[in-house]
Amino acid sequence: MRISWITQSSAPSVVEYGTSAGAYTETATGTSSSYRYLVYKSGQIHHVVIGPLDPNTAYYYRCSSDSTRQFSLKTPPAHLPIKFTVVGVSGWTNSTLQHIAQSNYDMLLLPGDLAYADFVQPLWDSFGRLVEPLASQRPWMVTQGNHEVEKMPIIHSTPFTAYNARWRMPFEESGSTSNLYYSFDVAGVHIIMLGSYTDFDPDSDQFKWLQGDLGNIDRGKTPWIVALIHAPWYNTNTDHQGEPESDLMKQHMEVLLYKARVDIVFAGHVHAYERFTRVYNGQADNCGPIHITIGDGGNREGLAKRYMDPIAGISVFREASFGHGQLEVVNATDAVWTWHRNDDDVSVVSDTVWLRSLSSNPACKS
Repeated sequence: MRISWITQSSAPSVVEYGTSAGAYTETATGTSSSYRYLVYKSGQIHHVVIGPLDPNTAYYYRCSSDSTRQFSLKTPPAHLPIKFTVVGVSGWTNSTLQHIAQSNYDMLLLPGDLAYADFVQPLWDSFGRLVEPLASQRPWMVTQGNHEVEKMPIIHSTPFTAYNARWRMPFEESGSTSNLYYSFDVAGVHIIMLGSYTDFDPDSDQFKWLQGDLGNIDRGKTPWIVALIHAPWYNTNTDHQGEPESDLMKQHMEVLLYKARVDIVFAGHVHAYERFTRVYNGQADNCGPIHITIGDGGNREGLAKRYMDPIAGISVFREASFGHGQLEVVNATDAVWTWHRNDDDVSVVSDTVWLRSLSSNPACKS
């Protein structure tokens, strides 16, 4: 597990941890850095990897820069079942955060758009303070969205400066050369985080990395495959139609996910919820992934309330409400997906579907 935090001045990058409150039997040391963005200078951003850790175990830890504060986390299980919370587009309503806190999840997956800083760097700090009570307790695995790019011609030409400095994901461990795309195994699930806002054509590093990553998956070890992107490949909402990050990425990469029998593709970007049937190349296909747009965590831009009519035959549920989703992978063959809307700040299960893994379908052997 990587512990990340920020101090306003130089401090040791050290985490003390153990399995009993107040008893820190282990110590790990990491690195720190800072970045500049125009006139803004960040604090010291610390990253420390602790472990190896036992699965499904509570650990207590403190950062040496502030030994008065104790945190706790729970590691994910080594084997199924496992429960994911999935939420995207994070202007984050308080009710969404409260409902996530109550869901007893093992890991959070976020398909891009975190702080909505949009060049205003102090908003990255306030976002960190907002999510700290939850993000300090469970692994939060994220990928980037368009609001993380923060590239300005001439005056700041490097994209993803704040995102890469603050939200460091385990990309090296999966053979990736970029923090913008990576993969990992947890319990019996292989998770692939893809970058909608970096190169994805067949000559790109990301495309070649994805080919290799998919080719190395052992479905005996991870019978489920889940992918996350930001810009959805399937979308009947009137917002974000015709964008290259959706259309061209789908054109180049959809066949790779289809041939590998990826089970589910989560996306964000569109500020609403939509679930598609299993689909490939624009048509219903029992061996294709289910596409789910979950870009409704809450944001200052509001909901995307207009949909195209008639409903495409592959779109089976859509609703413009804030909320979050939960994916509970029960065993090697079965999982249940539920979408919880939070209209009027009350969490209501609005969409539920049971899924069968493609690895258990003889007709879909890849």
